[in-house]
Amino acid sequence: MSLHPVLTAVTERVIARSARTRRAYLDLIARERENGISRPRLACGNLAHAIAASGSDKAGLRTAGGMNVGIITAYNDMLSAHQPYGRYPDQIKLFAREVGGTAQVAGGTPAMCDGVTQGQPGMEISLFSRDVIALSTAVGLSHGMYEGVAMLGICDKIVPGLLMGALRFGHLPTILIPSGPMPSGLPNSEKQRIRQLYAEGKVGKDRLMDAESESYHAAGTCTFYGTANTNQMLMEVMGLHLPGSSFVPPNTRLRQELTRAAIHRLSEIGARGEDYRPLGLCVDERAIVNAAVGLLATGGSTNLAIHIPAMARAAGIIIDWTDLDQLSAIVPQLTRVYPNGSEDVNAFHAVGGMPSLIGSLLDAGLLHPDILTVARGGFNEYRKKPELRDDKVVWEEAGPSTNEGILRAPANPFRADGGMKVMEGNLGRGIYKTSSVAPERWTIEAPAAVFDHQEDVLAAFRDGKLDRDVVVVVRFQGPAANGMPELHKLTPTLAVLQDRGHKVALVTDGRMSGASGKVPAAIHIGPEAYVGGPLSLLRDGDMVRVCAQTGRIEALVEASVMADRTPARPPAPQFGTGRELFALMRNNVDLPEQGASAILASMDHMAAQQSA
Repeated sequence: MSLHPVLTAVTERVIARSARTRRAYLDLIARERENGISRPRLACGNLAHAIAASGSDKAGLRTAGGMNVGIITAYNDMLSAHQPYGRYPDQIKLFAREVGGTAQVAGGTPAMCDGVTQGQPGMEISLFSRDVIALSTAVGLSHGMYEGVAMLGICDKIVPGLLMGALRFGHLPTILIPSGPMPSGLPNSEKQRIRQLYAEGKVGKDRLMDAESESYHAAGTCTFYGTANTNQMLMEVMGLHLPGSSFVPPNTRLRQELTRAAIHRLSEIGARGEDYRPLGLCVDERAIVNAAVGLLATGGSTNLAIHIPAMARAAGIIIDWTDLDQLSAIVPQLTRVYPNGSEDVNAFHAVGGMPSLIGSLLDAGLLHPDILTVARGGFNEYRKKPELRDDKVVWEEAGPSTNEGILRAPANPFRADGGMKVMEGNLGRGIYKTSSVAPERWTIEAPAAVFDHQEDVLAAFRDGKLDRDVVVVVRFQGPAANGMPELHKLTPTLAVLQDRGHKVALVTDGRMSGASGKVPAAIHIGPEAYVGGPLSLLRDGDMVRVCAQTGRIEALVEASVMADRTPARPPAPQFGTGRELFALMRNNVDLPEQGASAILASMDHMAAQQSA
């Protein structure tokens, strides 16, 4: 099947736009492979420090004969998705020895749970935790002791941060190893119903707590299709997981054998192996475009509209929201997984999952088939699903979906497009997830109710001030203002207003959760209000029109009137919960469309100085 011409055109544009920065990146990783820090180049004192506590592995580490795998782990046992990783390092060390290698934990990274910090002060450091994770990944790999990297991480900012850090060591082969989703619990639709009842005061906190505990109840990733599971999809469609491994449950024999297979495969794709596949060559322009296609085909988290550009930039690749918008026009939505449907990722996996999805997109010419993957045999291997045979993992052809209510082929999609629109107008430029909103609500025109804090929105709702047609504007929520927290706490409240028959929309320079709800939302608006963006000029009562049909977001106010207004004064920066420690990141961050990263902005500034 030939590639869709729009896919080809977008890829060619990304390649052309990235020519200079990609070349600089490839030159960097080539220099690092030839002359950078590595085990053979360490002085005896350096190496002695690094192997002092290695026990029976010391002899192998001293001779540098086999691959030494550096494990970067995001383990903690507060996050359900990461709790299974506690046992992985010991397993990985055994699996490495089976192929004549060794493994060491190179470093740990912080791993925030956005579910825990949602609506709390800690959410204001959530996005910047991605930069911290990238930095801590670089710290771990900086010792030069490793010929391959196993990365253990799943959720929200963790996978993007791991990849951003590891890409600066892109001469090393790298595999991301998932742990899988928890068993299905309370249906997501019922959980959402209870949340709305609580927002209306119709059920108490005990009932809400029961519902939440029935939803999030065991080890593993949350089962709705939010940012965590979108990350897992992304790593597989980029060829950085082993085929079919994203949604295999934790604490199963198959899950363990997939980890073993990943470590064995890592030994083969190292510089000393038979099939060298460094991370920096696997993550190329085609892989990044494949990531965007996967996001759109599955109706994934809008957070990835920030993370994909950031991960790409770490590899010298520049992709923007116009590219996503143009791909969205030709990539059909093929899944219905909550919040875009009633079923969860376990059901998606059971009816064919990633192998069926990838196979159908390849057949339709909507994925690049020639990307360099970590799997032997290339991207066509990702049509296959892993199974146990005689206690060993083998891969079999997956075939088409067995339930078209959850997963379909491009010839019979749920939607003809990918459900993500770029929104532009006199209020700025942002993102709108049309796939989660009923088409009859794509156009909302109503008076604005303008807030600087999400808590003020909830207070206004409780006081009955929002019981009407309204465009709720929450500004000073961008990365420079307060770290760009998710505003998912507002979803049940706004959904109540919508269910009462009102026309409701949200406009914000902040983020929404990966589980973006059914209320129309224009998010990630830039330039943000904190730096004088147009949202700072809005006033209560201004008519605002949000139209996903046309991709326009506008204040229906004369331009001369807007120009005469003084921008609203930003709220004072907040201390507490460590937020003050992140001031240096808020002061240096770039636009969400570029990835909203302080470290990448500083890196690009340094590169510009070097080339001047």
